[in-house]
Amino acid sequence: MSRYLCILLVTLIISGLNICLASCDSSNRELIMEKNSAAVSKTDYGQLKTKLTTEQFRVTQQCGTEPPFKNAYWNNHEAGIYVDIVSGEALFSSEHKFDSGTGWPSFSQPINPDHIISKPDDTLGMQRTEVRSKKADSHLGHLFFDGPGEAKQRFCINSASLRFIPVKKMWTEGYGRYIPQFETSGIKTDAPTRETAVLAGGCFWGMQDILRKIPGVISTKVGYTGGHLENPSYEDTHDSKSGHAESVEVVFNPGRISYEELLQNYFFRMHDPTTRNRQGNDYGTQYRSAIFYTNETQHTVAERVKALVDASGKWRGSIVTEIVKAGKFYPAEEYHQDYLIKNPSGYTCHYLRQPHIYKKKQ
Repeated sequence: MSRYLCILLVTLIISGLNICLASCDSSNRELIMEKNSAAVSKTDYGQLKTKLTTEQFRVTQQCGTEPPFKNAYWNNHEAGIYVDIVSGEALFSSEHKFDSGTGWPSFSQPINPDHIISKPDDTLGMQRTEVRSKKADSHLGHLFFDGPGEAKQRFCINSASLRFIPVKKMWTEGYGRYIPQFETSGIKTDAPTRETAVLAGGCFWGMQDILRKIPGVISTKVGYTGGHLENPSYEDTHDSKSGHAESVEVVFNPGRISYEELLQNYFFRMHDPTTRNRQGNDYGTQYRSAIFYTNETQHTVAERVKALVDASGKWRGSIVTEIVKAGKFYPAEEYHQDYLIKNPSGYTCHYLRQPHIYKKKQ
């Protein structure tokens, strides 16, 4: 341990402060590296050494601690979110950041508790709670109970474990699901007032009936996309003749519901994404599960949500949903539009499953 750290440790302990010290010193760093190798392969370590700075690698992979008051975010007051420097998973929000006087970024709560794991840490002769990111297993810092509010939580986090996404870039970088909390505070974001999603998951009658009722959805339209025939009719799509999928074009306000929430909380709940070309009694490629992304941000978010759902264990089989670039959308015949409004007792095989509580597959 360096002379500076020893002096700092003694000084802060005497002053009665709980501090974010490393979970490992030079004597057991190799043990921690060996422990972490179960989650990160040697190839991954090589890639991380290239991707991360020396300090970022030391903190996230070797349980290091950066100097107080000499790090990127301890005094950052800009609105936005903090994500894992390794995986990009959202961890903390500026809405929960406060000045603890310790010289490290401090938060009263995580932005998503499912992205954080904690474990006992008895290194350095004291009992503490280490905080790590769930997906990347990055060392973040420690949790203490001398913070503000009823919970009194203080997540004392290393800046080197984090990347800051300012509000003005959150939608562009694919973190639109966290924008509503800032817009309700009157903070301007980079989210457009309208965005379009194109989704396929079986008969479009049932999908539209669910999608049109979602708060934040402005309008819906059923149609055909993803095939090779121009101006297809309903009959053209049968028996996979045109290659088109029965789809729903959804126009929504991303300030009220993000693209990520639309996929995670509704699309992957309203149909079975493990059956490639079947939903209920309907068979054929026209009934395939597909997300047709309209821009690269949607592409990034769709891949991330699909991986999350696949790893959740919510479905017994693997997710087979296609993620492809959107082509031309051809509106279906008028009698198909809002079919279940016109025919309340009409056929549907769509319903919302129980809300997702994502759990990692064992």
